[in-house]
Order: sequence, then C-alpha cells, then structure tokens
Amino acid sequence: MAFNLLYRSSSSAALPSSTSGPAHAFNTPSFLSLSQDDPARWLFTTTAIILSLLVLEQAVYRYKKAQLPGATWTIPVIGKLVDSMYPTLENYKEQWDSGALSVVSVFNIFIVMASSTEYSRKILNSPTHAEPCLVNSAKQILCSDNWVFLTGKSHVEYRRGLNSLFTRKALSMYLPIQESIARKHLTRWLEVAKDSKSQPIMMIARAMNMETSLRVFCGTHLPEHAAQEINDRYWDITLALELVNFPLALPGTKVYRAIKARKAAMYWLELAARRSKAAMAEGREPECMLDEWIYNISDENYKGRKDFSDKEMAMVIFSFLFASQDAMSSGLIYAFQHLADYPDVMKKIKEEQERVRQGNYETPLDLEMLDQMTYLQATIKESMRVKPPVTMVPYKATKAFPISNDYTVPAGTMVIPSFFNSLHDPSVYPEPEEFRPERWLEPNGLANANPKNYLVFGSGPHRCIGIEYATMNIALTIATASIMMQWEHDITPDSDAVEIIATLFPKDGCRLKFSPCNSKA
Repeated sequence: MAFNLLYRSSSSAALPSSTSGPAHAFNTPSFLSLSQDDPARWLFTTTAIILSLLVLEQAVYRYKKAQLPGATWTIPVIGKLVDSMYPTLENYKEQWDSGALSVVSVFNIFIVMASSTEYSRKILNSPTHAEPCLVNSAKQILCSDNWVFLTGKSHVEYRRGLNSLFTRKALSMYLPIQESIARKHLTRWLEVAKDSKSQPIMMIARAMNMETSLRVFCGTHLPEHAAQEINDRYWDITLALELVNFPLALPGTKVYRAIKARKAAMYWLELAARRSKAAMAEGREPECMLDEWIYNISDENYKGRKDFSDKEMAMVIFSFLFASQDAMSSGLIYAFQHLADYPDVMKKIKEEQERVRQGNYETPLDLEMLDQMTYLQATIKESMRVKPPVTMVPYKATKAFPISNDYTVPAGTMVIPSFFNSLHDPSVYPEPEEFRPERWLEPNGLANANPKNYLVFGSGPHRCIGIEYATMNIALTIATASIMMQWEHDITPDSDAVEIIATLFPKDGCRLKFSPCNSKA
C-alpha cells in the first residue's frame, strides 16, 4: 500500500512551473516510474521483491541458527508447519537426538529446542531471560493478565499466597470430594461396560476430572448446570492450545471458540467466588478451595495480600482448571493403560489395597492411608516418567539469553525445554522404556538419587504448584478403581501415542474393557 502511494505521488504530481527549471530537475528511479500498463515490469518487480524477502528469511534463519543442529535451510514461509500440525514422538526424538540444543522454524517462528537435563533446567530456572508462553495463542485464551504469566518478584509473591491452598490440611479437605466423585464415575463406567466390549477412556476420564476439579475448587458455589456447561465447552480450549494455530480470533477459528468458552467459564467462576465470600462472611466452615483461600486471607495473622477481586480469584481457579483438566487427565489415562499392560503390577496394587484397607473397601480414604500405599505411589510416579503427561513447555526469551558458552538465544525466540530425554536417561533409569515401579522403592537407588532428572512437573519458579494435589488425585482414583473393577487394554494403532505439547491424547488411543472385580471375565 505504501509503495502504491509512493508510485502515484511521484508519477502523477506535477511540479510548479517556478520550480521546473534544470536547477531543480531530478531523475526518478526507474522502479518508481513503472507504468501500470506495463505488466511485465510489474511482474518483474513483484518477483524481485518476493525473492529478496525469501533470501532475507533464509539469511535471518541461518544467522540465528549459527552452529546449532537443524535444517540447513528452512522451507520458505511455513518452515516445519506440517510436522507441528501432526506431531509424533518419533519426529521429536529425531530433533532431540540431533543435539542438546537444536533449532527449527515454523511459520517464521524461530524455535530453539533443549533436550538435555542441563539446558532444560537452565531455561526453567532463568526467569530473567525467559518466561513461559505455552503456545502463541495462550495469552489470548487464558488472559494475558493471568497470574501464570507473571514473572520475577510479582510472580513469587503471588504464588506464595497460593501455597496455602495445597497444604496437607487443605488436601485432607479435598480428598473426600475427590473419592466420592471417583466412585460415582467408576460405577458409571461399569454400567456402560455391560453393553460394550471396550470403550475409549480419554473423554470419560476428562469428564471425571472436570467434575472433581470444579467441586474441589468451587464446591456447591457452582450450580450444577454451570459445571456441565464448563465441562461441555472446555474441550474447545484444549483444541486451541496447539503449538501452531491461526493467530486471529476470527469467528469459526479454534482460538475464537476457545475465548468464548473461557468467557463462559469465567462468568460462572466469578459467581462462585462471590458466593464463597458471602458464605465465609457468614462464618461457615471451608468446604472447597475458594472457601479455604478466603478463610486464610481473612485471618488477622495473615501477612500476604488480601484484596482479591472476584475476577482475580476466578482467573486463578481457571488456571488450576487448565492444569488439572489436561495434564492430570493424561496422567490418569496413562496409569490405567500401564496397569492393564502390566498385570503383575496390578496384582501388587490390589494386594497393597487389601493390606492397607484390611478388607474395609467402603471405608473412606484419608491421607494416612494413602501414605501407606507406597507401591501405588511408586507406580504413579513411574507411569508419569515413562509417559509424561506433558513432554515440553514452550518459553519465550525476553532478551538475549546466553544459554551456553558458544550460543546465545536471540531475544523473542521461542525456547522449549523438553523433558522426555531427562526422564528416559539410561544412566539414571536403567532400561528406561521398561515400566518398573520398584526403581522408586530403593531409597538410595539411581532414580531417587537424581531428582533433577524428574522433570514431570517442571522446575524453577513456575514448577507446578499443585504437585501433591495432582498425584493424590491420580493415586486415589487408581486405588478406588482397583477395588471396584478390573480392566483389559484393547490395543489400537494409537495405544503407544505420547502427548507432545497440548495434552491432546488421541480420542481412541486408549480403549479399555471394564468388569467388576467379582466377575469371572
């Protein structure tokens, strides 16, 4: 557009007669005096500009790439768009194995991939150089002022105030809610199983986790129909959180639908916050996370910030919902699959349940009972090591980042720490592909002696704040399922799929056949 304006002003504007003499004459560059009736010249000029831009693109890519492994040249404009749209673990392994640091370009987004424990941890622990960005559309969907995007001192202080929501006291309040909802859904799974050979577990596991999270976070302050609406629409949010997505929130796009779903969820979560504040003002005892939060900050001895608006509280709950709905659902799905594939492990889980519960299978669980289920805890930890719920979390370099002695990540670059290699390091986890819970039962074993490798929940200032909550939820669900049912794995072509970025476990990737424990099936 600017070129057209320049062309028109230079070719059609006449010089005043008083200034048209030789002293004021000048030669117009030939490319500015092109006639609109000369298509050959226009074609030549347009082609030259496009080729120049493509050469510039390659030059900038090569300059940023420097000596790091990666494609010598990037595919013009799109780069490795196809690979990012259809990610596979095999393709990512090839990228990770090319070097501890390597590069790739997608739609002119320059990306530095870190595959070693050293570099992954350095990214996660360098808040002055890199901040989490998840994916390009994340701030549009989760809100740019969400606390998860805070950095530095403001993030530390905000997070410190939320730590009280995951104390042992708080977890003991959440546990009965979690167990009750797990029993309800598992009973429903068994009822459906009567008329089905096998069923895909992904969506039913997500539905269970969604109800669990909403009731733990909001209790009865959230109407039943509101919880159902959030459950029904949340899938749009997950679908939009892909590494590469159409960036504009135009009607019909994934990002547009995700924003609509977020707005609907925020409306109900703000209502829950208001109702919780009213309930606590009446002197009621805390019954959910919102209640616990309000109860804690109203204590006269509380030293942190106290003036949280309904919107701020709703946004925090929404961020917890994102983590618990997606990553935790994947962790639970993989746990079910592993136990179906390793009957010897399943047998030990059941034996431990019998020993801890002493045959009282209707007695509600408590934290002390879960503490005694050491083999179950080791199994959950091993399941998340073999198939991590999330294999990497994209960050963005906020300024030039000297990540190594011979390479500086350019400012604005997406820099992605990956966890898979750390969790499958044979020097720490011998025979890393083997599902072996016993490796965590050895106090002085390699696995326990190298906690830096266990990056399932990240590291540094943005390490998952709800680790205990997430692992407790998966453990109690598996513990409850093991006393109520048995299950078999109906193997499909997607059974071995592993999530890459945005918790998109294939819908039919894990199909299980459930039957009651007393069944002869």
